[in-house]
Amino acid sequence: MKLAILAIGAHPDDVELGCGATIAKEIYLGKKVGILDLTRGELGTRGSAEIREKEAKNGAKILGVAIRENLGFADGFFVNDKEHQLEIIRVIRKYKPEIVLCNAIDDRHIDHSKGSKLVSNACFLSGLVKIETELEGIVQEAWRPKFVYHYIQWKNLKPDFVVDVSEFMDKKIEAVKSYSSQFYNPNSTEPSSPISSENFLDSVKYRAQDLGRLVGVEYAEGFNTERYVAVKSFDNLV
Repeated sequence: MKLAILAIGAHPDDVELGCGATIAKEIYLGKKVGILDLTRGELGTRGSAEIREKEAKNGAKILGVAIRENLGFADGFFVNDKEHQLEIIRVIRKYKPEIVLCNAIDDRHIDHSKGSKLVSNACFLSGLVKIETELEGIVQEAWRPKFVYHYIQWKNLKPDFVVDVSEFMDKKIEAVKSYSSQFYNPNSTEPSSPISSENFLDSVKYRAQDLGRLVGVEYAEGFNTERYVAVKSFDNLV
């Protein structure tokens, strides 16, 4: 299966929070999109790896993604080395995405910036023909995504570009709320965390609303890029 877009997150729910509305929009426009989670989120303050696995399946179903896989890296302790890069390269070569979306370049959680750099490096290395990988005993062809974009997470980073997601914000919120173990629940008896407050859940919407305000639409999601973004003409701009 070839994907147009592969969205990668260090933890289950990173993708939904960072670019869930953009994914929903691209799927609506006919693109085939997949999600790759690097860890099972087993160090999270609330819930468990098993619970988050079920929630991730629900989130994927709500968004309508074609596939969702989990590499099972160690939450909090994975590193940017050859072993981890090769695991991601195998997935990139398996699905041959044109675009990869990945974690924020700088963020509160250390796994986010680590995951961001790890994925970016793997995307480059995946295009080198002298790096040999196999999947189910078959040698894979080299493949380098055309674009690597980093969604924005906890920190209010200045985006390099934004996507108008005005008609898809409700779908994003629905997918985010599928992670009921992680986010605001007044009846929960689990310990509180930075993302379990009502304010955080509200911020998912009002931050997108503020980005939308700045560009003249209702809601928008922001991204950073490692190189210039080009448009064919001014007509492509919102």
